Amino acid sequence: MSNKRILGAALVLLTTLTGCGKKENAPAGGTGAAPVEKPVFAVNTTTSVAGQISDYIALSGDIVAGTSVDAYSDAAGKITRVYVRAGNRVARGDPIAAVDPSKPGMNYIESVVRAPIGGTVIALPAQVGMTISQAVPLARIGGTGLETRVYVAERFISKVALNQPCDIILDAYPGDTFRGSVKEISPTVDPTSRTMEVRINVSNIESRLKAGMFAKVRIITETKEGVVKIPASAVITRFGETYLFTLNTDPDDPAFQTARKTVVTPGILVDGVLEVREGLEPDSEIVVKGQTLLDDGARVRVIEKTQPLK
Repeated sequence: MSNKRILGAALVLLTTLTGCGKKENAPAGGTGAAPVEKPVFAVNTTTSVAGQISDYIALSGDIVAGTSVDAYSDAAGKITRVYVRAGNRVARGDPIAAVDPSKPGMNYIESVVRAPIGGTVIALPAQVGMTISQAVPLARIGGTGLETRVYVAERFISKVALNQPCDIILDAYPGDTFRGSVKEISPTVDPTSRTMEVRINVSNIESRLKAGMFAKVRIITETKEGVVKIPASAVITRFGETYLFTLNTDPDDPAFQTARKTVVTPGILVDGVLEVREGLEPDSEIVVKGQTLLDDGARVRVIEKTQPLK
């Protein structure tokens, strides 16, 4: 074979091998390494708000008359007539019952028992035909004012003070909240129950409240204005760190949003609402659902944005 033929065959073989090497190393598409797609996490969000938050002690008790006075007869004898019923309102001096002090062979004028104060008849043990003495009360008259009596556990005593505002909720009026304030605090603690009696004034302008009603009471122990509030479910605590995730536009692709880990300092927690003392501004969009799967900088897609707290 001539030298020219040998040289030509060598060039063809080199060209073939070089072409094969380029095809093996060429990436798909011929434009460089294929980009790795970042995962996108579905989340629900809401907005942090500035507002008021109040801490309270939740208690229960009974609505009772603020003052009550028993009506007694001046004479022993038999009750011949009862002028009132339980629940009736009476003025001072109104007749309650008539008592006949007569004895066999001796006739006396009936003695009329009158209301010692104005108010409502809250108990009426007097019955026609009963024989009573001067020591037996015929009726109990409750004053016009009402109050709630509750018992505070010993561990909360330091949080209770006179004139603290209170919210009173009754099953009889669902959705309504009545206002009151701490009127009186017992100077002693019951050694058996380890509780302290507290009396609370109740506003009863429309006379809807009745003595004997069961009441749920909130004694407001602390109120803060202008604090940043968020749903407590948004916060994550791990490895001694408390944080949440806020949303920002992805700098690499404005079509996406990213989650940014934000360390916060929590404050008062009341009914699932958390005060944020440091680390978060009002009107920040925060993740409230799906945040447990996120890392700092993760891409997210907002599925639902819930209404901010009131």
